[in-house]
Amino acid sequence: MMFWLENATQAVNRFMDMGGNVLWLIAVLLFFMWMLIFERIWFFKLNWKHEVARVIGDWEARPERRSWAAHRVREKLVSEARLQINQNLSVIKTLVALCPLLGLLGTVTGMIEVFNIMAVTGGGDAKSMAGGVSRATIPTMAGMVAALSGVFGNTYVQRIAQRESELLADNLTTDH
Repeated sequence: MMFWLENATQAVNRFMDMGGNVLWLIAVLLFFMWMLIFERIWFFKLNWKHEVARVIGDWEARPERRSWAAHRVREKLVSEARLQINQNLSVIKTLVALCPLLGLLGTVTGMIEVFNIMAVTGGGDAKSMAGGVSRATIPTMAGMVAALSGVFGNTYVQRIAQRESELLADNLTTDH
C-alpha cells in the first residue's frame, strides 16, 4: 500500500514540476472549488431537510395565508431559503472561470521561458525549446480539465438548488 502511495506522490510531483508554479496555483484553486461543491452537496443531503421543515412549519403556524401581508411573509421565507440554497454558488462559478485563465497564465510563462532559451542559445537548441513548450501547454491542459470538472459539479449543484427552491415555493400553499 505504501509503495503505491509513494509512486503516486512521485508521479504527481513530476507532473507539477513539468507544469511550473502556475500548476500549483491551479491545484489549490481546484481543491478549493471542489471543497465548495462538496459542501453544497452535503448541505442538500444533510441540512436542507431540516431547513425545509422549519420554513414549512413557520408558514403552517400562521393562522391566515391569503392576505397581502401573508404573501409578503411567504416571499420572505422563500427568499431567505433561496439565500441558503445559493450560498457559495457564485464563488464556485467564479472559480470555474478562473481555471482556464490560470492555465493561460501558465502558457504565457512557459512561452517566456522558450523565448529566453532562444535568446540565450541563439534559437538553435530545439530540445530546450521543446521543454519550454511542454511547460507552456501542461498548465493550459490542467486549467481546462479543472474548469470542465468544475462545470459538471457546478451544473449538478445548480440543478439541485433550482429544484429545491421550486419545491419549497410549491410547498408553501395559500389554500387554507
